[in-house]
Amino acid sequence: MITLALLLAATPAPTLTHERPVVIAHRGASGERPEHTLEAYRVAISEGADFIEPDLVMTKDGHMVARHENEISGTTDVASHLEFAARKTTKTIDGHPITGWFTEDFTLAEIKTLRARARMPQLRPANAAAYDGKFEIPTLDEILAFVAAQDKATGRRVGIYPEIKHGTYFQSLHLAMERPLIAALAKAGYTKRTDPIIIQSFEVNNLKALHGMTKLKLVQLVASAEGPPDVPGLTYAQMVTPAGLKTIATYAQAVGAEKPLIVPRDAEGRSLPPTTLIADAHAAGLIVHAWTFRSENYFLPLELRKGASPADHGDAAAEYKMFYDLGVDGLFSEFPAEAVAALPR
Repeated sequence: MITLALLLAATPAPTLTHERPVVIAHRGASGERPEHTLEAYRVAISEGADFIEPDLVMTKDGHMVARHENEISGTTDVASHLEFAARKTTKTIDGHPITGWFTEDFTLAEIKTLRARARMPQLRPANAAAYDGKFEIPTLDEILAFVAAQDKATGRRVGIYPEIKHGTYFQSLHLAMERPLIAALAKAGYTKRTDPIIIQSFEVNNLKALHGMTKLKLVQLVASAEGPPDVPGLTYAQMVTPAGLKTIATYAQAVGAEKPLIVPRDAEGRSLPPTTLIADAHAAGLIVHAWTFRSENYFLPLELRKGASPADHGDAAAEYKMFYDLGVDGLFSEFPAEAVAALPR
């Protein structure tokens, strides 16, 4: 297994060469707080996450803000703002028609009037009931300042794992994120391969462009279906073949793989024997980070579910152990405390 830098008392920054798998807080501790809020990131850091993950989209006036998608009706209270009712629209994003409210139609000042909401209230009612409406939407600059303050307060340097969302789409609106992201990270002191920054994207061409403009680490995301929206005809299945992984290694240091690409499931949801993706990626010189780990039955393989409700928590610890034992180098979790607790000792 490719190893990752050991966190000791002096706590060096997390890197892609750790002695144990890294825990990446998926949108923060988003199983416990509304996702992509400073509070979700704070909880994740307090629970021992090695990295926090802000997904980045653009505002109309060119600010990067943290939302999983540019359509924000599911994660903010925008629908309750009558002053923005007329901005509801339908757009085609990466080939899919989406109806709602979009960050690129709002200024940052307008975004700041919104408040975050839990994205899955049916599965996480406590999250929604306790915290909906309490937190605003942070900018990248605010996240960078927040993490710096947390590092100083805790004496532990936490990594940041930003994702460029819908890069080609935003480029078409003259709101490209790639250069502004590199500039913002450089201003915050992140310029070297050894810095605790990992930039991720489901697209290919923006990662190739970033490979030529920065020394920061890059991760090619791959899903269990479809393919990168900026390369018609190319599928993620082709990208995770041995030849495809060798191509990824020419411009990225890691592959971020959806769980079924590593441990598939049958039609009833039971785990099947693992694929060779981890070994193939390691042979190509790539690190493997798996996504996304959640504790609710709804997301777990059939054999690890407990209780009758999809919202009940199953044996998530067993799933973490399964992937750690397979040699994954890191994973994205919405319950980082559970992922940390399950780490090999």
